[in-house]
Amino acid sequence: MPAFEEITRHHDVDPNENPWVLGPPAPERVLLVPYNPEWPLRYQALAADIRVALGDAALDVDHVGSTSVEGLASKDVIDIDLIVADSRDEDTYVPALERLGYVLVIREPSFHEHRALRLGEPRVNLHVFGPDCPEVIRHRMFRDWLRTHPEDRALYENAKRTAVPGGGTVMDYNQRKEDVIRDIYDRLFRAAGML
Repeated sequence: MPAFEEITRHHDVDPNENPWVLGPPAPERVLLVPYNPEWPLRYQALAADIRVALGDAALDVDHVGSTSVEGLASKDVIDIDLIVADSRDEDTYVPALERLGYVLVIREPSFHEHRALRLGEPRVNLHVFGPDCPEVIRHRMFRDWLRTHPEDRALYENAKRTAVPGGGTVMDYNQRKEDVIRDIYDRLFRAAGML
């Protein structure tokens, strides 16, 4: 288990690192849709496929991101955290995931050795980390907080809607809502006695 200071620290990616395996993404229109009760079912089917494909290599699979929070508007993209023994050892998981249609798009050594794969249909962002990664703990804490704190869920949804205008890439959209995300994190960390 990482120390509280590792979990509560906002980690920034090395700006000199080029994470794009296939080159940077093209600008993409961000479209928020109302919460869809089919999202958890879609996640369950995707997770089952991942577990079968990877067997024991999949230490954990978890639904994170906005589609995992009932009542929260989101892009129609399922975010999944996959925990493997060593995310750097891509040969232990990437080929099996490629057979399911996933494509490795991000490699970020400076950000907890994060890897991200994308599935085109249905749209999935599959985030791969090693065990005891502070970012995985942060994802779960943020999800669980939004599930039980409707005022912050509404605040976050408003930040998402405000971030949509401006265009650019999804990364640009994410950057425009970063301040609100960090405020919510600080609040939930204080409530957990971690700050």
